[in-house]
Amino acid sequence: MTTATGHTETMHERVLGVINLIRPAVQADGGDIELVDVADDGVVQIRFHGACLGCPSSHMTLQMGIERNIRDKVPEVTRVIPVT
Repeated sequence: MTTATGHTETMHERVLGVINLIRPAVQADGGDIELVDVADDGVVQIRFHGACLGCPSSHMTLQMGIERNIRDKVPEVTRVIPVT
């Protein structure tokens, strides 16, 4: 994707942009998410922080919220996995 200034955004930048849009909702529940890596094969690694650690709903948040949003906006992403 090319920005208004002619800069072509990397997949990492695009994924980070989506995470920054999602982050306020996660922070409102006392947690946070960190982008760890975006591999060339489209695998995104994220790390949960705060209330998200050990939360029984974090898997659902990952699958239904974070991964769905990232894959909708960055179709090159093949999956999103949590790391510790």
